[in-house]
Amino acid sequence: MKSPFPTISLCLVMAVPLTSAAQDARSSKPIDSRTNHDAQELLEDGRQIFRHDTFGSEAFWSGTLRLNEAIAGEKNGGVGAGVSPRTALAVGLKVDADALPAGLRARLRAGAVNLDDPATTLALIKLNAVVGIQATPGSRRGVPSFGLTCAFCHATVDDSLAPGIGRRLDGWANRDLNVGAIVALAPNLEPYTELLDVDLATLKSVLASWGPGCFDAVLDKDGKALRPDGKRACTLIPPAFGLAGVNLHTWTGFGSVPYWNAYVAATEMHGSGVFFDQRLKDPQQFPVAARSGSHDTRGTPDLITAKLPALHFYQLALRAPEAPPGSFDTAAFGRGEQLFNGKAKCAGCHVPPLFTEPGHNLHSPEEMGIDAFQADRSPTRMYRTAPLAGLWTHIERGTERGFYHDGRFATLDALLDHYNGHFKLMLSNAEKADLIEYLKGI
Repeated sequence: MKSPFPTISLCLVMAVPLTSAAQDARSSKPIDSRTNHDAQELLEDGRQIFRHDTFGSEAFWSGTLRLNEAIAGEKNGGVGAGVSPRTALAVGLKVDADALPAGLRARLRAGAVNLDDPATTLALIKLNAVVGIQATPGSRRGVPSFGLTCAFCHATVDDSLAPGIGRRLDGWANRDLNVGAIVALAPNLEPYTELLDVDLATLKSVLASWGPGCFDAVLDKDGKALRPDGKRACTLIPPAFGLAGVNLHTWTGFGSVPYWNAYVAATEMHGSGVFFDQRLKDPQQFPVAARSGSHDTRGTPDLITAKLPALHFYQLALRAPEAPPGSFDTAAFGRGEQLFNGKAKCAGCHVPPLFTEPGHNLHSPEEMGIDAFQADRSPTRMYRTAPLAGLWTHIERGTERGFYHDGRFATLDALLDHYNGHFKLMLSNAEKADLIEYLKGI
């Protein structure tokens, strides 16, 4: 029986050109391969920059402030009593267990390491085992020079070896870190007293007001050491994870993630490089910055700008960590989720799964029912809708570490009380309890 279909020669079939989709698939492979390679390279470069790059800040912390000498102590070529590992851990410094030789890890487990000797602290710094402190070439009187890295404030450890000693947790806010107490140790604080036009006692009282987990990154721009009510003016160190898709960064939305990286690297870490923001030239809002010229920082050589892309890429890859099983009530979590997206109206601003607004994620102080002090220290004069994923990381061993930009709400319950009253949500105590379990679990 003759086939109803025409005979097609094999040669003709072979000669038929590839479809558009097939051509795209074939031609895209080299592009995909290159993109994958570039992404992996950026990720690894960014990880190294985040953990280990000082941006040349050792010239300030070791060369000018001589903080390394204060940590070493007089017996080790420095000045004063020195800083023992026990003291360093008490002010929130962390130790990367993976950077320690196996023998030292074993001695730490056995309690055979002298944690009261500053020489041990120096040995840990030389090993680059102190998170956020990077030893650099050069020394003075045998004291190693060091600079600071992004991980100093935005990383901690999992305490797997001992409290304060364990595997790195990049992106976590170090809410144990007492930056003010650490800076106050420096033998030479004249750069700060001269910039702020205050005496040493005043400066040290301000540094002492910060306490663990709080840092004032605007003091050197506006000179506002305290709030009008006399309370501390610093803000809580924010996490550097969960920022993919988030527009403005920092509590008051100064700028994007790479903006803040440049701001901090050049003007807070005192690295060598470029930072520019014409808004900070305003002598009324930012008198110190206008006087010092820090709105247009041009350090040479520029050790910052070329590193911003990879650093940004790595930070965006840091997802908010999932809450540990058993750390929240799953049944209450489900009820809390319904409240979050419904009656409590939380999702109107904290839009899942970003938990901040897609777009311009800022609100006025009046909208939030709070004072304008910290907002008015920002060019935006507003407050950012903070992403909520990973909120559980600010709760340690069942103890809440403070919430909002300045930690004014000691607990999530106090925070919900504020919103419940301000927005007239009429939430019952049981509903607030369910919401808290949801917030602990996202």
